[in-house]
Amino acid sequence: MAKRPQLTGRAAILAVVVCANAMSLAYPAREVIAQRREIAKLEQEQTRALRDLRTLEERRKQREDPEYVKRMLKERLHYCEPGAKCYVVLDQKPAGSASPGGGKKPEPPAWYVTLWQSVEAADQGRDSVPASRD
Repeated sequence: MAKRPQLTGRAAILAVVVCANAMSLAYPAREVIAQRREIAKLEQEQTRALRDLRTLEERRKQREDPEYVKRMLKERLHYCEPGAKCYVVLDQKPAGSASPGGGKKPEPPAWYVTLWQSVEAADQGRDSVPASRD
């Protein structure tokens, strides 16, 4: 009995067709995976944008509240309503504190103090502004 060859013509054609199908599906499969990654990335960006939008909406609502606006005017700009007596404490040190290095970093002076010091320094011909006045 004669031995038949292992690889027949039909098997070779079948192998070529299977390889061609696999190669023709590889590119679309890669594109589908890339698109899914892009979709996931865009969904994360959308979630982040919605969170930022909610935060901005809350800030807008706060700023539309007249009581919040008054409180911010008083805290940040030292606004004083007409007829009210307002005081600004210039010395931040408590009366009983003897240790100068209490571990707390001193706050920078207000913008208007720095501005006035620079005007005085320019008037006296100095080129640097003193850090603080004691």
